[in-house]
Amino acid sequence: MGIHDFMAGYKRVWEGQDKHGFAALFTPDGVYWNTPFQVQTGPEELAGYWARIELQRDIRLDYEVLAETPGGGIAHWRVDYQVASEELFAIWAKSTGTGLPDRKPGDPLPRLTLDGMLTAAFEDSGLAREVRIWWHSVARPG
Repeated sequence: MGIHDFMAGYKRVWEGQDKHGFAALFTPDGVYWNTPFQVQTGPEELAGYWARIELQRDIRLDYEVLAETPGGGIAHWRVDYQVASEELFAIWAKSTGTGLPDRKPGDPLPRLTLDGMLTAAFEDSGLAREVRIWWHSVARPG
């Protein structure tokens, strides 16, 4: 698998809310840096982290491969989804470092757009050995 196949799989598992499919994109000791300071290693941690996509609805991910090498690549990605739970909204707000935006009780949950970059390194088997993402997000009315 190269970066093109990986990104097609990344899109498929995110839009399909497939946490085990996400883990299957990686080697058994593969690592995923979802921020520069948080890493998940191995199938259990990868699937556990990816389970948060079950709290998203109406997911659409687009990407563009920017560079490909024999053992890796770089891609730009953008995902848009409806937040489907207060739990996910709190996770997102904490990850932005800004706390929860002002909302009145009963206000609808927002749609989120994340725009990011991804670097990936692959083993000869084609599975990802290491993936790092950097992203920023914006909330819009739901």
